[in-house]
Amino acid sequence: MKLGILISGRGSNMAAIVDAVASGEIPDSEVAVVISDKADAAGIVKAKDRGVEAVVVERRGRTRAEHDAEIGDALESRGVELVCLAGYMRLLSPEFVRRFAGRIVNIHPSLLPAFPGLDAQKQAFDAGIKITGCTVHYVDEFLDHGPVILQKEVERLDSDTVETLTQKILAEEHQLYIDALKKLAG
Repeated sequence: MKLGILISGRGSNMAAIVDAVASGEIPDSEVAVVISDKADAAGIVKAKDRGVEAVVVERRGRTRAEHDAEIGDALESRGVELVCLAGYMRLLSPEFVRRFAGRIVNIHPSLLPAFPGLDAQKQAFDAGIKITGCTVHYVDEFLDHGPVILQKEVERLDSDTVETLTQKILAEEHQLYIDALKKLAG
């Protein structure tokens, strides 16, 4: 299974995926390319350090559809079969979602459908809930929507802050994403 990973920032989930593919934990897979929409994304260096091709496709004032078409072409030219969003902070165009229908997965730091969108950890914290977590799901044309592949609960302790809760969720995200990709590769 050829993976293409889209990032916008530090790339910690991407690095976990690349390492799991390299170790054989995610079987019969390879990371064909990492694509960032930001030239200064720290994840670009992490990908290159791991021997994975890293490409920057900046927005440059183009429409979402134009930008996504260039990313789609880059993915297809490398034979990517599954697109993994790993901290990719831009909504995908309907054209892109249709082009890769059923072949895009995302990780989100809440137990969807609860707390979609940005700052999900803060949303959960502010709501005062005691159990939150993370979700790997298929991407459709709606924000943080689509069939759930796997979820993992994370307990919010009274001593937690938004920052500590965010770190606890992120630690679970790395393994959950790997587990979901193992399931899809199997």
